[in-house]
Amino acid sequence: MSKQNPALNLKTFLPYQLSVVTNKISAALARLYSEKFDLSIPEWRVMAVLGQQPGLSADEVCGETEMEKVSVSRAVTKLLDKKLIKRDFSGQDRRRSILRLSGAGYSVYAQIVPLALSFEAGLKTVLTKEEQSQVETLLEKLNSHVARTE
Repeated sequence: MSKQNPALNLKTFLPYQLSVVTNKISAALARLYSEKFDLSIPEWRVMAVLGQQPGLSADEVCGETEMEKVSVSRAVTKLLDKKLIKRDFSGQDRRRSILRLSGAGYSVYAQIVPLALSFEAGLKTVLTKEEQSQVETLLEKLNSHVARTE
């Protein structure tokens, strides 16, 4: 007699549910900046990090965005081609590149940030202040747990 594997219902499977919600949110937000500014989600994430922390290496951008090296590398290449970021090299280590938003990049960044913050505010309107706090707490707990198990 063999044991049957337990059923997996994706609609109630927490990792799947979180993935679906984040994908929908990312896609909706991306529509705000992709049409007007011709940016992909990875490109915007790189710009968002560099807008807050100029002078990071591509590896540091990976760490800050939780994106894989290939995605960051492609985004950096496209942003360089679009002249939205600049790449310099470290004086101490010529292999280490230092990324910054260009003037045009800062201009785009300054236009997208209010759109992103407005989008976030719109999301939060469906939650009470208490629920917003609970979501933050729950996400922090899940993130900490996953970080400990990696």
